Amino acid sequence: MKRGPFQSFWAAARLALPLMFTQVGMVHILQPDSLSYMINSLLPNARMIIVLTGIFEILVPWGLLFPAYRKWTAYLLIAYLVAIFPANIQVAVNGLSAPGGLPSAPWYTWSRLLFQPVYMYWIWRASTYRQLAVTNLQ
Repeated sequence: MKRGPFQSFWAAARLALPLMFTQVGMVHILQPDSLSYMINSLLPNARMIIVLTGIFEILVPWGLLFPAYRKWTAYLLIAYLVAIFPANIQVAVNGLSAPGGLPSAPWYTWSRLLFQPVYMYWIWRASTYRQLAVTNLQ
């Protein structure tokens, strides 16, 4: 059976997710004050929440690499992205600067909102992709 070009793409996408989330999670843990402004007016104990989300972002996505945990990991990550969406809306609506030194222009803060569904699709697709076994029928 011939492998299609997207078989290796989704396998790589599955590995990229924990790497990306781990990088973001490290910022949450090492520099929580640089992100807490996004939720200060929404939730109490913003600094603690940022640190806890950092721990979540570092630990949970690695479940995508284990078939037995892949589906539930995807559910958790998608629910997490839904839960943090109001913080991204807060940044865009109130004209706050984007986190991590990213552009603060309105076009950027508003476009970040469009990427949330893209990340959700990426998580779901990478979690449901099953690499087909390549067999030699000769």
